[in-house]
Amino acid sequence: MLDIRFIRDNAEAVQQNARNKNYQVDIAQLVALDDQRREVSQTADELRERRNANAAKMKGGRPEQSLIDEGKAIKLELAGVEQNLSALETDTLALQKKVPNMAFADVPVGASEDENVVAKKVGEPTQFAFEPRNHWQIAEQRDWIDKERAAKVAGSRFAYIKGDLVKLQFAIVQFVLETLTNEETLREIAQKAGLENISLKPFVPILPPLMIRTELYDAMDRLEPRDDRYKLEDDDLWLQGSAEHVMGSMHAQEILPESAFPVRYLGYATSFRREAGTYGKDMEGILRMHQFDKLERESFTTGENGLSEHHLMVAVQEHLLNTLEIPYQVIQKCTADIGKPNARGIDMEAWLPGQNQYRETHTADYMTDYQSRRLQTRVRREDGSIELVHTNDATAFALGRAMIAIIENNQNEDGTVRVPAALQPFLGGREIL
Repeated sequence: MLDIRFIRDNAEAVQQNARNKNYQVDIAQLVALDDQRREVSQTADELRERRNANAAKMKGGRPEQSLIDEGKAIKLELAGVEQNLSALETDTLALQKKVPNMAFADVPVGASEDENVVAKKVGEPTQFAFEPRNHWQIAEQRDWIDKERAAKVAGSRFAYIKGDLVKLQFAIVQFVLETLTNEETLREIAQKAGLENISLKPFVPILPPLMIRTELYDAMDRLEPRDDRYKLEDDDLWLQGSAEHVMGSMHAQEILPESAFPVRYLGYATSFRREAGTYGKDMEGILRMHQFDKLERESFTTGENGLSEHHLMVAVQEHLLNTLEIPYQVIQKCTADIGKPNARGIDMEAWLPGQNQYRETHTADYMTDYQSRRLQTRVRREDGSIELVHTNDATAFALGRAMIAIIENNQNEDGTVRVPAALQPFLGGREIL
């Protein structure tokens, strides 16, 4: 969340930012409520001082009845003030949590995702000498996906992934692991993106928990919309919707030394979302499932390095898509689409010949210190001062969508699929699936 002092000092800009992001929040009401909280807090402090002074007078022998009566009166008054203060603090925090993060100046102002901006296109849409099919038609022919039996076992929007498609998924995982844990590869990516003086520290692979407690999910500001999440009925636990939810919260209430930064994680997790409201062709194949596997990145930096880290996250995504020779476009998301905790957001959309359109395969989010304020994830500077860290998260590959892009862009007329050169070493040298 935003610092209440920043909100008070920049009330008009914060209100306009909320409008730009389509969030209904009354900043004037929040400031007025905080004024009350501050006033009552001052009263409580004064009463505590009086209580302490009264207690000091009663030391050493039996105190006078007037001092005893005064102490009881102060205690009673303080109890009422503290009760009022607790209620005001709760109400102020509830309103403060509704205030979205400030969007960066270069984020396009827009009322919906229709006003996102195509920053650039890389590669030409794949051309075929035959009518290309979508991934589902090819997978059905090859017996790679079985949704009918999955529906029998788990309900709609689940699937059994089979045969060579399983091998392809784990080849992608190995490819990404080799890329992001290699300092020389990160150096090449950073140089190509023109990122100077950025750390080349490799990402640490993580197999995270698949569940998260309500308190931390809420502190990450990724719990809402709750209708899109799965809650365990008898526990204070939710199935995570993406690995960054459980990686971004892992250093809650910690102070890390400046020498540890940047902290970079690459998490592999099976994730769960209800995907409520999707329909039509999104229901075909494995584009939008209730359960899906992802490789996700999370990083923690000092404040001055947060934006360059965001640019590195995006550069890595472009490198992965380029290396697999998948045509794509880079989308700069507008204010209404970047999300409540985000200061900036970039999407990658891969060309899917079977749908004859670009579809989102990656997202990169920069949250500044919005998440770390409630998580209380901090850095101890070399001079001893303590500051909030900045957080970034970004997709490496959503495995289902990565396989869709590979199948559709590398399909042959007979239903076989060419293996991108970068993946062949992880498939025993196979060139065709």
